[in-house]
Amino acid sequence: MQTPVFDFDTLAQAIAGRTVLCIGDLMLDEFVYGEVSRISPEAPAPVIAAQRSETHIGGAGNVARNIASLGARCIFVALVGEDDAGARLRAALAETAGIESVLVCDPSRPTTRKVRFVSEHFSTHMLRADWEQAAPASTEIELKLIEAILPQLPRADIVLLSDYAKGVLTARVIRNVIDAARKLGKRVIVDPKSLNWAIYRGASLLTPNRKEFAEATRSRADTVESITEAAQDVMRLADCEAILVTRSERGMTLVPREGEAVHVPSYPVKVRDVSGAGDTVAAALAATLATGADWDTSLRMASAAAAVAVGKQGTASVSAAELRRKILPHAYLAAEEKIVLAPGALAAQLADWRKQGLRVGFTNGCFDILHPGHVKVLTAARAACDRLVVGLNSDASVRRLKGEDRPVQNERARAEVLAALEAVDLVVIFEEDTPINLITDIKPSVLVKGGDYTREQVVGYDVVEAAGGTVVLVDILRGFSTTALVNRARGGTT
Repeated sequence: MQTPVFDFDTLAQAIAGRTVLCIGDLMLDEFVYGEVSRISPEAPAPVIAAQRSETHIGGAGNVARNIASLGARCIFVALVGEDDAGARLRAALAETAGIESVLVCDPSRPTTRKVRFVSEHFSTHMLRADWEQAAPASTEIELKLIEAILPQLPRADIVLLSDYAKGVLTARVIRNVIDAARKLGKRVIVDPKSLNWAIYRGASLLTPNRKEFAEATRSRADTVESITEAAQDVMRLADCEAILVTRSERGMTLVPREGEAVHVPSYPVKVRDVSGAGDTVAAALAATLATGADWDTSLRMASAAAAVAVGKQGTASVSAAELRRKILPHAYLAAEEKIVLAPGALAAQLADWRKQGLRVGFTNGCFDILHPGHVKVLTAARAACDRLVVGLNSDASVRRLKGEDRPVQNERARAEVLAALEAVDLVVIFEEDTPINLITDIKPSVLVKGGDYTREQVVGYDVVEAAGGTVVLVDILRGFSTTALVNRARGGTT
């Protein structure tokens, strides 16, 4: 049986055809940037010389922005006041491609607005001013919210509740949404704020940060083991499929109700601003899970999206193109640096990757004349891991396997072509007829071959599975063959 693989481009196309219903607390985020060079003569307070300002759709609105920027369609239901901030948000949402907003107006409360003063030079938040009424919506407004939400459910592939505890997601609204979604077979993701997770009972996935999880479970939540242990009781209480705990620079840990915990490390990145990183994670999870992707794929997408978001200032959105560059970096290494020649270089690189918690994948071949079939396998292989090592048959090995007139290109030329591909992280030339020794040395987490093999025919499958790894078979593109290309070029038959 072949294991399905989500390569990034296929996944991005699938996301583009999905709709996420996002419900939560909408805010107007304002950022005032400037320099501080003196203390006010009126009081012992720094004076910021304002140089520029930015306004963004914030709170659950930032989740909606990220859903749309990743390529999915977002139906967004939220609450605004009858004021200037509410009018500005209505206009901004109407101008944002990919978002269909359904805004309920409550004249009795202000639209939540947050103004942050930021030192431009140090990228430091100095002060935040809030205008808000963090109280549950009235019974009348609750009914209006429910009436606005329920007709949208059949149109959505997945539901996301973004709770900032500003009054939209009351216990009554939450209960109506989750119950209705479950009847329609829709999964519900909740980014929770309440420590009483019983109100989210029946949701598919809860996504607290480490602090929220520790407070809700009264646990330390500082290791995968402690998180896994503490999650069991609350999963039963909340009747959910899984809990995902985001842990900032320590990555994210998912504990499913069935199966083993999955931990995804964070990307090494220079952090400029963590505002809205949780929104980006929730959006990426919703958009990815809406396609039917598994937990592992969805977590790696969310981790990459968070890494892009924290590298920007303000409540930033992440585009599919930015996410692609993070997952498949164009210049991770120069091509010549990807070819392993020095003894011990492979072991050193593998040790470094594993120290970072990265999953290493492996595939192999002669790659004499690179064609689209090869590219598909390599791209799918890279999508199934964090770093891909490609084993390349040496010239002597190819001659033994293919005949004295092969290879057409020598091993150095073939290695350089492979190394130029963004999907490939390392190329290792091996002299034997099979890569079994190389696989035994590497012990990859993922071993990938074309779907014209069966699992038992894949060299090294037993070594990989014995070490806890996985064998992935990728559907091949019919009509592409190096041998046929060579024969055609030499004037022979195909």
